[in-house]
Amino acid sequence: MGRLKAKPGVLQITPYAGSEAGAGGEDRIVISSNESAFGPSSRALEAYSVSSEEMQRYPEIDARSLRMALADHHGLEVEKIICGCGSDQLINLITLAYAGPGDETIFSEHGFTMYPIATRAAGATPVPASETNLTADVDAILDCVNERTRIVFLANPNNPTGTYLGNDALRRLHAGIPDDVLLVLDAAYAEYVVTPDYDPGVELVRKASNVIMTRTFSKIFALASLRIGWAYGPTEIIDVLDRIRPPFNVSTPAIAAGIAALADTEHTARSRDLNAELLPWFMEETKALGLTVNPSVGNFVIVRFDSDIHAEAAYRFLFERGIVTRRVGGYGLPEWVRISIGRRDEMRDVLEALRAFVVAA
Repeated sequence: MGRLKAKPGVLQITPYAGSEAGAGGEDRIVISSNESAFGPSSRALEAYSVSSEEMQRYPEIDARSLRMALADHHGLEVEKIICGCGSDQLINLITLAYAGPGDETIFSEHGFTMYPIATRAAGATPVPASETNLTADVDAILDCVNERTRIVFLANPNNPTGTYLGNDALRRLHAGIPDDVLLVLDAAYAEYVVTPDYDPGVELVRKASNVIMTRTFSKIFALASLRIGWAYGPTEIIDVLDRIRPPFNVSTPAIAAGIAALADTEHTARSRDLNAELLPWFMEETKALGLTVNPSVGNFVIVRFDSDIHAEAAYRFLFERGIVTRRVGGYGLPEWVRISIGRRDEMRDVLEALRAFVVAA
């Protein structure tokens, strides 16, 4: 009798690794996962609480009320929206639907690790394209496209580098991709971007048949534990994804909280404005310590140290002081540490700890 075997590619997957737990008790500063520093809307909390009183009932089979709220909020067509258990689930569904054995997907060199994970789970081969100055390189991506390419993933802005492609570069990328290759624009951090030359993907989706945009409620809306993601794409692609989407894949409390979070535009604006103020301030203060900070348009930055060993020492130094950051060696950046933007008082404490580390080093 033969041994049970996983399908090819699965055992090549490096499991997704999150940040370490613990460190310093309840008052620790957790700035490791790009979560919102300012918490969810009070209206979202209230909606969650009220809706949780009927946990015995199944949720909407297709999160229709949330899709309608998204369509109204963003001026989109409801039939072109699909919701998922986080945008990760949608990335998995997209890959399962459009790639398989013998196929390839392309993503930027330091792109989100879910892309190669989803690709290998589908039996396809992930192909990283080199970056320029830690930014997705349109020409490098297009050079990787061949007859086996089925999907091009682009995190825009990118996690963990914080860099992005503007509208002109995005249009050039799409123009160079064959019509039978799907361009996936992962815009998880779109709400934080304040630069004028940025579009999360809405316009390309409206003009093209081979583009889909994914979004999340985990970041600026501060609903990470509820796992709410959504995508906007051509009806033909949404129909394909809906055929393999698990039913009831977004819970009733999540749907209610998501709708309320969208409606609380003042809370979202405050979160965006505070990040827009704290991000450049923290970058400049960190540079003043003699450290290298990569430019970012998200709610996080990566800080470079002299070596992998030095980066680990800095990470541990902060961790022992109750500050939880994130090593990004798994993204091919072993000399860098990612730091999410927290509250102002938290970031002052982080700067003091970094200053103490630099002095001690």
